[in-house]
Amino acid sequence: MVTLPERLCGTGSNRTFDQVPSGVWGGRERAGAGPVTTGAAVRRPGIVDAHHHLWVRARHPQPWIDPHTMATIDDDFTPVDLGPATRAAGVTRTVVVQSVAARSETPELLGIAADDPLIAGVVGWVDLTGGDVAERLERLRAARGGERLVGIRHLVQSEPDPAYLDRPDVRRGIAAVGAAGLAFDLLVRRHQLPAATRLVRDLPQVRFVLDHLGKPALGSGGLGDWPRDLWELAAEPNTTAKLSGLVTEVRGGSWTPADLRPAVEHALDVFGPSRLMFGSDWPVCLLVTSYTRWVRVLGDLLDPLTDDERAAIWRGTASREYRLAAS
Repeated sequence: MVTLPERLCGTGSNRTFDQVPSGVWGGRERAGAGPVTTGAAVRRPGIVDAHHHLWVRARHPQPWIDPHTMATIDDDFTPVDLGPATRAAGVTRTVVVQSVAARSETPELLGIAADDPLIAGVVGWVDLTGGDVAERLERLRAARGGERLVGIRHLVQSEPDPAYLDRPDVRRGIAAVGAAGLAFDLLVRRHQLPAATRLVRDLPQVRFVLDHLGKPALGSGGLGDWPRDLWELAAEPNTTAKLSGLVTEVRGGSWTPADLRPAVEHALDVFGPSRLMFGSDWPVCLLVTSYTRWVRVLGDLLDPLTDDERAAIWRGTASREYRLAAS
């Protein structure tokens, strides 16, 4: 049984997972909350999209894309494509995130960021087990656009070894990322959350950002152990999480806002708004939704929060955790 400190529970110290009711944030009216909005996307000043991708498949193939079932994104996606989507949604800064485990991708993303004022940060990739993580990070920072390197990610969700995050060589690499002042993005599936919790607990000096809330199984069928596992991860103060990638986790492909609400409200309960950030997961989101629809739906789900709480999710948390330069 995990016991959470008072700042996480919000209702008193030494509360356990089973003792704190769900919906602490999402299930009540909040002062300063406006009416629920529908229809056209709502313009919110200064949104930071903390999670999107860019790729040109001739340079960096995306072997995970099935051309039959994922035809919508079986294409190249560049800043020329990103710009109209972000402008329509009121996004003014973004963080582009690596998509393949290739050394050549991160320098290219840094170069793109150097040329595009929209892209405020890059979450890149290095081989965590290579033994030279610190040196590689120095070289990336010395490259063109290197000042926009804000984090590192590895595709842990694809690792077959269930003990991958417990390996000493992996942990040394992640510790080097933290020592360089960079965040480490955790891309894990829900069954990997306990291993992620062990990692963040043992490396308190590293800032960890959980992608896609650990990919809960949404829709009919229940959430399984995910609520408890997310709660335990959120108990570690060096963690934040992204409200991203949820629409593609709904069973069956089609989704409604009601399918997403349990995950969003639980994330608000365990992390609180000041430790959550918005991410589009574009262009992957295009499999089931548009960029502007996801922004609109998330806005409706966050409507019970105060203006300051919403501002944290839309821009404040990402700016702080990724140490984005002031625009």
